[in-house]
Amino acid sequence: MFDWLNVTVAGHQEQGLKPEEPQRSKCVLGFIPVIYYSALLCVGVPVNILTAVALSRLALRTKKALYYYLLAVTGSDILTQLFIIFVGFLLETAVFHREVPTLLLHSVSAAEFAANHASIWSTVPLTVDRYVALCHPLLHRQISYPARARKIIMVVLVLSLASGVPFFWWSDMWRNSKPATALDAVLIWTHVTIIYFLPCSIFLVLNSLIIYTLRVRQKQQCCQEECGPQSAPRRKLGKTTAMLLAITSVFSVLWAPRTIVVICHLYVASVHDDWRVHLAYDLSNMLAMLNTAVNFFLYCFVSRPFRDAVRDVLLVKGGPLHPQRALRQQQAPANASLSSLYSGNNKRSQRDCTPLPPRRAGKIM
Repeated sequence: MFDWLNVTVAGHQEQGLKPEEPQRSKCVLGFIPVIYYSALLCVGVPVNILTAVALSRLALRTKKALYYYLLAVTGSDILTQLFIIFVGFLLETAVFHREVPTLLLHSVSAAEFAANHASIWSTVPLTVDRYVALCHPLLHRQISYPARARKIIMVVLVLSLASGVPFFWWSDMWRNSKPATALDAVLIWTHVTIIYFLPCSIFLVLNSLIIYTLRVRQKQQCCQEECGPQSAPRRKLGKTTAMLLAITSVFSVLWAPRTIVVICHLYVASVHDDWRVHLAYDLSNMLAMLNTAVNFFLYCFVSRPFRDAVRDVLLVKGGPLHPQRALRQQQAPANASLSSLYSGNNKRSQRDCTPLPPRRAGKIM
């Protein structure tokens, strides 16, 4: 491999740098990140707003805690797109070129980290809820309800907001040419632990327990099918569980490169000094931000009630999610009462029309 010098065509004096100060690495991608983030924002924000409206309808109609957790994830994704993509990447980096007051820059940095933590940690209560629902169904009926889900979501949002405060002192990786200090190392390891290692560990443990529980139940059902012909049908992986596994898997894959690059920036080479690390950091950020816009397509692919709710929102309908099913459920009690009434009348008419058997003649003494 060749060691490319980290210099640009412009001279040091034109950039206002000292002769002994190395020039910062340039963005190899050019305007590609600006175009990418603009397209991601134009697609992601409307899609997430549509998702939020559809999930709100489902939450109000079904009264399930699941949809409140998904709604929290969607709202946090919207905040992440506004603070990180719009304010951080487009306004500060592309428009103002980081030439903003230092206080404003650090305040926005704290808000970006808070929104990022909220977007990631909103998935954790969803995972816990699905684990309890599948592995401890009786307990889930007692502890999982909308009021408690809203309280848990509020706690997660408050803790996420508080966790973003220390990152007010986060150093600018693109412009900081000094070696990483002890504070930088603490903030970087705290960041990667909060956004990746800790939530991914929770996802890995709970998802493994869910899959193990489902496999055990499948084996039990197979044994029942072998022992007796009249056994329960074999259960497959539920759509809600499949959606949960898809959400956590996509997050783990998309955020892994950024976590690796941030650690490399701390111990291997700085983003400021090496254009290759700068390139890797740009690409990893682009992959990580893609996670804020893919959940809508996962919901549509897996959940039929969500697709119906989206269709009702787009067609400006406010009726029930499944009109035919609701109509059948409403007609079922009426049909049952009518059938019982008809059966009662038929029995009564048959009893009235049936001739009485002849009485036996008494014996003649």
